[in-house]
Amino acid sequence: MADRYANFANSGPGRAVVKRLGLPDPPRLRRYRPGDPLTAGPVLLGAAPGGRLGEPVGKLLERAGVPVVATGAEGVRHGALIFDATGITDSTRLRALFDFFHPYAKSLHVCGRVIVLGTPPEAAASPKEATAQRSLEGLTRSIGKEFGRGVTAQLVYVAPGGEQSVESTLRFLLSGRSAYVSGQVIRIGAGAASEPADWDRPLDGKLALVTGAARGIGAAIAAVLARDGAEVIALDVPGAGDALADVANRARGRALQLDLTTADAPERLAGYLAAGPHGGVDIVVHNAGITRDRTIARMDESRWDAVIGVNLTAPERVNDVLLDRGLIKPGGRIVGVASIAGIAGNRGQTNYATSKAGVIGLVQATAPLLAGRDITINAVAPGFIETAMTAKMPFGLREAGRRLNSMSQGGLPVDVAETIAWFASPGSATITGNVVRVCGQSLLGA
Repeated sequence: MADRYANFANSGPGRAVVKRLGLPDPPRLRRYRPGDPLTAGPVLLGAAPGGRLGEPVGKLLERAGVPVVATGAEGVRHGALIFDATGITDSTRLRALFDFFHPYAKSLHVCGRVIVLGTPPEAAASPKEATAQRSLEGLTRSIGKEFGRGVTAQLVYVAPGGEQSVESTLRFLLSGRSAYVSGQVIRIGAGAASEPADWDRPLDGKLALVTGAARGIGAAIAAVLARDGAEVIALDVPGAGDALADVANRARGRALQLDLTTADAPERLAGYLAAGPHGGVDIVVHNAGITRDRTIARMDESRWDAVIGVNLTAPERVNDVLLDRGLIKPGGRIVGVASIAGIAGNRGQTNYATSKAGVIGLVQATAPLLAGRDITINAVAPGFIETAMTAKMPFGLREAGRRLNSMSQGGLPVDVAETIAWFASPGSATITGNVVRVCGQSLLGA
């Protein structure tokens, strides 16, 4: 459904009205197109004294063809501001953040990027360092709400030993792929990640399974993973057969009709994957999900059971079987689709919020168990995304969902898909246990 207000606000007369009345001002977001440069202008790279990431980040940006400058010049528009804050070891050194961002806060292009690099507080050498590093979250989330004009701001905690594994994340955050991701905290673990042969097709040779693929976000996930080189198995219930076939054909993949809530579904899926030419699967995206909304006082048990069964129990059962049989290959990726409803709750969605909070719990509980198997598990938590489902919402709720975020607009299914593709990349091998909200920095649960 078209966002008529956003279209009006970006017209000539609309811009004047929005500015005069102080109305929400949704920018036209810079989304990824093949062949686009990573940034719209040079990257201003700064660092606190003693930082460990400035030098490797500068080198990788130069290799990626991104112009890097260490000092800003008057009148220059920057594509991104990146600051290495790993050298901040106590609160007195937080002043370095002000000294870097204050002069250049207005120097960013529309839809520019702000990235702060830090050390995970739990890996800090002292309580004072942990305190200072935790302070970075308040900075980045505030910048995301202050800068406007489609600018995003993120905090990336890089564990000691993970300095050479940041490229996948920086490429994602600098590019138009992360247009609707802002105010997030991302953790990169220690260890080395493989560099794809081609960053435009990082998933070449990979087999990806996408559940709930017949429409909406699932269809976008299938398309983006295929664009990035993966062979896609698009899975959905038999009733969605025609739409599913269309998605699979456009992705040049395969369609698999299967109701994952049936008792034998995980075994049937395992058999299908084992018998295939890959003998397993590299990427599993648990996207299938349903809503059956009622307040808990008015909800019948069938609505509760259906939502928990599809959204949470089915991914648990599928993971158990595929992992027990070794069908998710080393270097594999599991990605769940949660929701900000699972973080903040939502009136009339106790069943849905419970299931999506459970997806987050599944990721956080499983990540340590899979670390020794070279398999990562992460989740995305979408906010208001423009789909056929949200188009049916009452006008007031729909407009609130669109405007109550730093972008003043809803996201698109491709925004969720791009985030999942980043998790799936070989370059993201040390990223696990993360839950990243794709919500335009929603004021709800952000």
